[in-house]
Amino acid sequence: MPYITDHKQKFEDLQSQIRNQDQLRRTANGGNSILFSYPPDEEKQYLAKAHEILAGKAAFIDISALFVKFIDVDGWDSFQQYYLEFKDTPHLVFKSNDPEPDLFKMIIAEIIEASKKGLIPVLIRTGCLHGTGIENVNIMEHSSVMSLAHPLVIFYPSRIEDDNLYFLNFKPASKYRCTLVK
Repeated sequence: MPYITDHKQKFEDLQSQIRNQDQLRRTANGGNSILFSYPPDEEKQYLAKAHEILAGKAAFIDISALFVKFIDVDGWDSFQQYYLEFKDTPHLVFKSNDPEPDLFKMIIAEIIEASKKGLIPVLIRTGCLHGTGIENVNIMEHSSVMSLAHPLVIFYPSRIEDDNLYFLNFKPASKYRCTLVK
């Protein structure tokens, strides 16, 4: 099983990247984020190990919980109706320019709150972002993320093939403003 053989080195690499923020910014094209890549079917094992290793140092921000919270703001029926109206442009539902709260703004607010507490913000359950129009690069390039005291860590269910990153094993993904731990 790859998890057993790979996880120790990956977590050592992650901790090294977190400690070496100046180097991170150089390798991440000025960014302040770390993508922690792992096979989607091994998410449970990687998250359990992350909670163990980063206990007391990190704030784990569960995107799936934020997704549910976002829907609960207006209730399922209202969300469903609104989503169906914009089904061809879901980014307008989840990440818009209007002042109303949306999923993207909720994610950024949680990251900022973690940073204010002196914790490393760690996004988990990021597979929920598929289909929302929110890309990892949108989060990584946000001005608040770029200026965090600690780097943002994104647990990223993916595969790497021929130096290309595939979110959820199939969707080509950007690794421009980050360092990739693979």
